[in-house]
Amino acid sequence: MTIHVEGLVAIAVFYLLILFVGIWAAWKNKNSGEGTDRSETIMVGGRDIGLFVGGFTMTATWVGGGYINGTAEYVYLPDFGLAWAQAPFGYALSLVVGGLFFAKPMRSRGYVTMLDPFQHLYGKRMGGLLFIPALMGEIFWSAAILSALGATLSVIVDINIKMSVVISALIAIFYTLVGGLYSVAYTDVVQLFCIFVGLWISVPFALTNPAVSDITVTAVKQVYQSPWRGSINKSDTWIWIDNFCLLMLGGIPWQVYFQRVLSASSATYAQVLSFLAAFGCLVMAVPSVLIGAIGASTDWNQTTYGPVPPREKDQADMILPIVLQHLCPPFVSFFGLGAVSAAVMSSADSSILSASSMFARNIYQLAFRQSASDREIVWVMRITIFVFGGLATVMALVTGTVYGLWYLSSDLVYVIIFPQLLSVLFVKGTNTYGSVAAYLFGMVLRIGGGEPYLQLPPFIYYPGWTTEKRMHHMTGEMEEVVIQKFPFKTVSMLASFLGNAVFSYLAKYLFESGKISHKYDFLDAVVSKHSGEIMDKTTLVARGNNIGLSEMTSVKPRLSVTLAAAFTRRDTLPTETVEEEEESSPDFSQHDEE
Repeated sequence: MTIHVEGLVAIAVFYLLILFVGIWAAWKNKNSGEGTDRSETIMVGGRDIGLFVGGFTMTATWVGGGYINGTAEYVYLPDFGLAWAQAPFGYALSLVVGGLFFAKPMRSRGYVTMLDPFQHLYGKRMGGLLFIPALMGEIFWSAAILSALGATLSVIVDINIKMSVVISALIAIFYTLVGGLYSVAYTDVVQLFCIFVGLWISVPFALTNPAVSDITVTAVKQVYQSPWRGSINKSDTWIWIDNFCLLMLGGIPWQVYFQRVLSASSATYAQVLSFLAAFGCLVMAVPSVLIGAIGASTDWNQTTYGPVPPREKDQADMILPIVLQHLCPPFVSFFGLGAVSAAVMSSADSSILSASSMFARNIYQLAFRQSASDREIVWVMRITIFVFGGLATVMALVTGTVYGLWYLSSDLVYVIIFPQLLSVLFVKGTNTYGSVAAYLFGMVLRIGGGEPYLQLPPFIYYPGWTTEKRMHHMTGEMEEVVIQKFPFKTVSMLASFLGNAVFSYLAKYLFESGKISHKYDFLDAVVSKHSGEIMDKTTLVARGNNIGLSEMTSVKPRLSVTLAAAFTRRDTLPTETVEEEEESSPDFSQHDEE
């Protein structure tokens, strides 16, 4: 095995740069967020992230190693092409929709994590259930990023994959431990700058390589493979729409996104940052699209890679580092590859922080230890950052199905959490019974459709299903898999949304009309909300306009004050913003009236 010294030096320089920026950000902002809890400062950065850093870190919500590598891969693959490279437009529209409809209500109510509104309205047990798909998504995403990083580094410098993954994970975990969201945000600025400069320096050299044909010709004509522009077969139209909706709407209910929204200095800023990030997503995708097109336009027999194209070696997912390695001069190649590697490594930090934030606040503090001190919450966050980071690293090293797990978990985020987020923010009158029903509907309908990547067979065969012979990505053996042509993911999401509303109103009617005895309201979701006898279980603590929820515990003086601010931090907001938001709030304002 040959060690490429120049590549190793380039990667080391970029890694040290990321590490330095992460530690510097932690030191620079050590006194920021004074007047708020230290744990909240780690989670949402003291809510003072400005426009410049905020724009970069919001863009980095999705623009990282997986984004740029995946876009190049789909443009390069003969059976897909640009028509199927949906991530740039899908995630850009996701940020636009998030900015238009979700950023303002979430930020103006002063939440700390994405799960806060669920626990506020549906209770701590439902919040715990919704934490499961959210955690799976973040952990599997981090593992997929680290797995891709190991493969990328093996292309660049031929070093041991396991060593590179462990070192990368340790660096990301270390500066996240030290600085929380501030370190994540400032390293995002460096990350995007590295990607932009590194790729744009490389593109002109790759385009002018003698082995590369004119990409404007190969876009519409077959030269070395089918045109990279791609096409959508009529029979695949619903699959394309289903996948696009998954990216556009399923990209919203992630803690990595709301982490940035909730760290903005105002609700309006949160919206502006979302729109800026949407533009950034499209801009950052351009060099990846060009590199994918270059890969599809290359006569690999004229390169140092060899006569067999990457797609035939099952290396299409590494087309971006392969193009930089074999079609650019060494000094350009190593600069570009080092920048990309550092960017991939930096992408894992926000997911690890997101998972630990949700656990420390929504599971540990609000569900189990409501009287926990701020210092205790900080230590829980630090421990879980290390645990979740270690878990993602282990998965990246030992499991070959990490991408399949991430596909399935991201689908579950789409079909379970997105409709619940719609309901909790915009539908008046939903309750825990509807939320449980929606959870079950979404999970059963999605898992019932199967997951070929995980060899998970379907037990629900949707209209238009068919079978195909495919090579398994791990064993290399041909196998017959069921392909669902029906847009069952989006249908599962809609069924989950409707199920929430229907079962919520049904439960409300049955209990309030007396058709079911009040004593059977075991979730305390309908009757106990209006019952004076059991206010010790569900206590709404009013302080002017502030509403807090204390569940399943006796109210102590310190606790009532803490929980009054637990979900709604009005101290971070202008008064008029709060009043405006509460007027438009469908369900939270009704508690005021009651």
